[in-house]
Amino acid sequence: MIIDLPRFIDAERPTWMALEKMLDRIEQEPDRRMELEEVQRFHLLYQKVSADLARVTTFASEPELRRYLESLTARAYGEIHETRDRAHRFRPLHWFLNEFPRAFRRRSGAFTLALVILFLGAIFGGFATMFDDDAKEAILPRQFSHLLGDPAKRVAEEESATSDRASGRHTYFAAFLMQNNIKVSILSLGLGVTFGIGTIIELFSNSVSLGLIVVDYVRAGQTMFLLGWLLPHGVIEIPSLLIAGQGGLVLGTALIGYGDRASLADRLRAIGPDLMALTCGFAIMLVWAGIIESFLSQYHEPFIHYWQKILFGVVEFAVLVWFLYFRKIADPEDAP
Repeated sequence: MIIDLPRFIDAERPTWMALEKMLDRIEQEPDRRMELEEVQRFHLLYQKVSADLARVTTFASEPELRRYLESLTARAYGEIHETRDRAHRFRPLHWFLNEFPRAFRRRSGAFTLALVILFLGAIFGGFATMFDDDAKEAILPRQFSHLLGDPAKRVAEEESATSDRASGRHTYFAAFLMQNNIKVSILSLGLGVTFGIGTIIELFSNSVSLGLIVVDYVRAGQTMFLLGWLLPHGVIEIPSLLIAGQGGLVLGTALIGYGDRASLADRLRAIGPDLMALTCGFAIMLVWAGIIESFLSQYHEPFIHYWQKILFGVVEFAVLVWFLYFRKIADPEDAP
């Protein structure tokens, strides 16, 4: 049977054009999700074009038309039977608001352990400075040498300042803080390769210094100064260091693999996305902490009242807790 080709083309061309238009739109907007009715229509058009191709191949000798229908059918077939994940455009804000807290909650047990280590180290540092006058000089790192003296004397000097001693150096100081804190945090996470032992030591040693400073200032009657100085940046910086420790403990646990029958490669592959999310998350947090420490924490009364800085820190901490623990996270399937 020979088909009437001109009549056949006139009758079926709208179907071909409709399928081609849908394919063009799919290729131009790969992240767009089609409605059920669109999917059904797409499949119907694909079936009709496939049938037309079979008729042309069997009953007509028209190479150009056959090649056109073959191309159209192949494109539609590829879209229907595609098994690879579509590439999604990376959206940093969406990722930070969803993937970071999702990874944090998934590994919350390791964060709790890091928090326990911090408290133990802080308690040790506090008792050390209470019972040993030489503890500060023995424990505090060299970059904290300005804290070796009498807290009351330092506070008096800070509050008697009549000019901005950091004027013109805020950006440099903020960049230095970001670089140093991110480096320390990545080290803490990376030490997880020692089966978590290095991470635990790093967390403990940093928290010893924190506990020592807190107790030293409280004993000297400078609690308001301490809170106004540490809270604005500390409520972000300290959790960031804990999240880095969380990642190191997750890594150490994966390397040990106790009770997990999966191979080492599979265990590391499973934690990879979470470690990346935690690392990028605490790095962003430390950028914010560096800005706050340089531009706000270093100013004391009479420039800024301590209660204002304390209130700012409390609000920051409340927002951080809500963000990490309670904020509703978008479903991964809804990611753009």
